[in-house]
Amino acid sequence: MKRFHGAPAARAQAGVALILVLWLVVLLTVIASGFAYSMRTEALAARNAVGLAQARSIADGAVSRVVLELMRLRQPNDAWQADGAVHTWQEGDATIAANAIDESGKIDLNAAPDSLLKNLFETAAGVDADTAAHLVDAIGDWKDADDVRRPYGAESADYEQAGLKYKPANAPLETVAELQRVMGMTPAIYAAVAGSLTVFSRQSGVNPAYASRTVLLALPNATPEVVDAYLAQRNDALTQRLPVPPFPLAGGAAQINVWRVRAEVTTADGTTFIREAVMRPGAVDPLHPVSVLLWQEGDQKLLTPPPSQ
Repeated sequence: MKRFHGAPAARAQAGVALILVLWLVVLLTVIASGFAYSMRTEALAARNAVGLAQARSIADGAVSRVVLELMRLRQPNDAWQADGAVHTWQEGDATIAANAIDESGKIDLNAAPDSLLKNLFETAAGVDADTAAHLVDAIGDWKDADDVRRPYGAESADYEQAGLKYKPANAPLETVAELQRVMGMTPAIYAAVAGSLTVFSRQSGVNPAYASRTVLLALPNATPEVVDAYLAQRNDALTQRLPVPPFPLAGGAAQINVWRVRAEVTTADGTTFIREAVMRPGAVDPLHPVSVLLWQEGDQKLLTPPPSQ
């Protein structure tokens, strides 16, 4: 009988071919899955970018609306005031929360007299007169252009001796947060005074119409009784739609306006964008009725709408 020895070899070759085909199918499946995942990721990223751009545009428009509302002729107790009140409204499927605070009611770190800053540290942070004097002189040395140390201040050599890797800027503070780098400033003191400070009003005094109780208490000769009485008068005037009364202890402080506007936008898909801006109305150029002093993205939501909205 004649035997055919090629049959087992053929079957072996067919088996190898089948395995190669299976591996090829697996490889193609992996490549296809990776490509599909990559395309899905890119599509999702593109959709997120578009959503973020839309939220950013709505937030920028919300800031413009707040400024427009504040610039309109109004009654003293108009709903739109730079008093921190939160306003909410809808733009399509986006929810907007916005408010404005007048920075002229705060103490300017670069323009206020030393006595006003010293009073703020004593009344708001509860430090003693000696500590307050050291802080004021250290702030002065941080801002002035020379290297001459004030009696209680600190210049470059003092920062180096303290082991700090930076030195005074020898220039006006650009942000309130920069105050944390001044020698002698502690987290507790900073937390107590930061909300009463600004670098945008550029005035030596404060606008009492928007000043907080903490700021008013820092004014020369102010007492809790005098300040509380004034705040009651101010609230009554606003309630009755009357002009805000003057505060004699504020002196002849200019009644300027510097608005810090915040707009928080949340779209239906959960995309959030926060815009923070500081605007000064009354620019000379009629085509640009406000000056933009700050325009930045916020990092966390802070505004809580009132229950009625």
